[in-house]
Amino acid sequence: MEPLSIPVVLVTLSSFLISQWIFHVACPWLSDRLVPAFLRLTHMQRTEWSSRAVSTVHALVVGHFCLYILIFDDALKKDPVWGDPTLVKLNVGITTGYLISDLLLMIYFWDIIGEKYFVIHHLAALIAYYYVLSQGILPYFANFRLLAEFSTPFVNQRWFLQVLSYHKLSKPNLVNGVAMASSFFLVRIAVIPVYYSQMYSVYGTDAFYRLTPAARSAWILCSLCLDVMNVMWMRKILRGCLKVLHSSRSQKPVMEKENPKID
Repeated sequence: MEPLSIPVVLVTLSSFLISQWIFHVACPWLSDRLVPAFLRLTHMQRTEWSSRAVSTVHALVVGHFCLYILIFDDALKKDPVWGDPTLVKLNVGITTGYLISDLLLMIYFWDIIGEKYFVIHHLAALIAYYYVLSQGILPYFANFRLLAEFSTPFVNQRWFLQVLSYHKLSKPNLVNGVAMASSFFLVRIAVIPVYYSQMYSVYGTDAFYRLTPAARSAWILCSLCLDVMNVMWMRKILRGCLKVLHSSRSQKPVMEKENPKID
């Protein structure tokens, strides 16, 4: 393995420190002043609130940067395996710092926000991104993966609405539920054929065989691991969304805030 460059380490470290600062300082401070209901939350709810706030900020920053790179970085389109990775390294470095921060927080607050599938997800992504950051390989595919972040704000918003006691059939919940299911499908499921068709197009080429066996294995296995989990989560989200939509048709929508039904 090649050593990580100093700029990459600095970007990753900065992302880690900013994520920790948002979790421990910025989010609690802003929430106390901007969201009156935040004061009534339990310690466990406040912890997950801050965790999801960091996740949302990361998703918005990285997602839009990823889209910019996909649209305007012609070098990646011409050579998805060995193209200029400069911008991608920056974006992946931001994500890597966040993933490390979130992984440590999950371990420390395991009883509150710990989740084994998220740990597997984070570790698979970190393994794949290490090759990108250290060797500059597969920049197109690494960046393409970050499109998935566009669904994250809606997933987090669903939890925020629940903890703020919005009824499942309230308009905000219904609108966000449809947006969550739609965005999750578009950026995590519908893009699967595109991703693997691009992978197949470079399989067996000189560019592919220039990758070390370890890099090729990490690329393929981590991609499969992430997509298996995405399909599992999509199935769960779709079932929940259809259940709520069915209930909204058979019952009068509840527009007032009240305690959400516990499944």
